[in-house]
Amino acid sequence: MNATGRPKALAPQCAALKLPDERSTGFPVIRSDVRGFTLIEVLVALGIVAIALMAGSQATGALTRNAQRQSDVMLAQICAENELAKARLARAMPAVGESASVCTQAGNNFNVGVTATATLNPNFRRVDVQVRDAEDAPVLRVSTIVGRY
Repeated sequence: MNATGRPKALAPQCAALKLPDERSTGFPVIRSDVRGFTLIEVLVALGIVAIALMAGSQATGALTRNAQRQSDVMLAQICAENELAKARLARAMPAVGESASVCTQAGNNFNVGVTATATLNPNFRRVDVQVRDAEDAPVLRVSTIVGRY
């Protein structure tokens, strides 16, 4: 070992390749063999990440809307089944015509329209229940046939 801390066998070869360092110049030396990312590479990577995040955000929004829609349909199904159960359990056949009511399920108000129509057989009536949300958008439609007891 010599004064530079290099093995003696490599000292002559390394002396010829003497590179300036921070001690001799006072400034850090930028080595050309160390390579980082260029601005273009960073911008391309940032663009790819941004596109992936937008796709993830849209997928999350779609899942949220789907979950809300599923919840609304389930609550509307309860309202519709309640109206059909009323029609089946009534002692008299439902009168031909339309009626409307409001059904509240889990804090949500649904507008329920019931339409009873005559069939070819006078012993049966067709009962249609249309459930709409608070904005009057259709959520669910259910039909059944009610017979005379």
